Amino acid sequence: MNVEQMKTVLREILTKTDLTPCVVGHRGVGKTAGIIQVCREIGRRYVPLRLGQMEVGDLVGIPYRDGGVMHWSRPSWWPDDEAPETIVHCDELNRAQQEDTLQAIFQFVEPSAEGQSRALHTHKLNLRHKVVVTINPPDGTYQVATLDRALIDRMVMLYVETDYGCWARYAMARELDGGVRGFLAGNPHFLARQGSPLDMEVEPTERGWEMVSTLRRLCRFPRELEMEVYAGVIGREAAVSFLRWCADHSHRPVAAREVLDNWPVVAEQAAGQRDDAQAATMNELLTLLQAATTVSGQQEENLVAYLDCLPRDMRFGLVKSLLKVPPVAQALCQDKYDGVVLDAIRRISAEA
Repeated sequence: MNVEQMKTVLREILTKTDLTPCVVGHRGVGKTAGIIQVCREIGRRYVPLRLGQMEVGDLVGIPYRDGGVMHWSRPSWWPDDEAPETIVHCDELNRAQQEDTLQAIFQFVEPSAEGQSRALHTHKLNLRHKVVVTINPPDGTYQVATLDRALIDRMVMLYVETDYGCWARYAMARELDGGVRGFLAGNPHFLARQGSPLDMEVEPTERGWEMVSTLRRLCRFPRELEMEVYAGVIGREAAVSFLRWCADHSHRPVAAREVLDNWPVVAEQAAGQRDDAQAATMNELLTLLQAATTVSGQQEENLVAYLDCLPRDMRFGLVKSLLKVPPVAQALCQDKYDGVVLDAIRRISAEA
């Protein structure tokens, strides 16, 4: 992807998830400038960390004793709980000169899990603050360390490459020298020579699939970028296979079980189904609920959300059938769902 596309993806990830994007690109391609621009556009404070110049003490703070207890002072760069929403940019992650520095930052770039805050030794980062990483690829042309797979597995790898059209728009907006712009318009091969392919040997893992699930549930990427984003989490082969599977299944009716148990993921597909596919989903849903003895609170809310996306006549027909299923009828008749089902119930009463 080019820098403009990278910024689009970063905006989605940083504003909608707690995941850690890692921007991989050759020198001078615009990684840092793009991140600063995104921070400005989304109203976040920008804090850069040049990890190639830092030691462990710069990250975890200096130890001091309070009575019989050892503590570590908060580093000056650390955004506290009251600080404005901040993006901490871990630049040159794989240029950390000391192995213990890289091990120390490992914990910090790991996204928060199970509602817990990110941490760096004893310091806890408020959930409102986010982290982004940039590196040069370990292709033999840079003095960088090879990141182990456990660390790569904790980040969303975004590969950024030179693109003349993207640079030309940037150069025009910044009013760069007309001679430079004119020369490169006729000789774009002099802008930057691509290095080796950007490949961090990303492979599918359980954590990776969970990250893909988070991205699909919370973010909306341009269709042409989806494969690149997911490839940076589970690898290109798995990403291609997964999106091909999604395309093959996009024309099939949404499964009733998915409506009840996984509504946020299938909501868009369900709402856009053709009438014949919608009818198949409705019939399967009715059959499933007729066999159920109870309906959980989440399934109840998902069912009402599905009813809300249906055209009026379809909604009326399905509600009419569902009211014959005791546990479902009891749920649908609650006052909080009047906005969705009341019109259908009134029509049923009028027919009676």
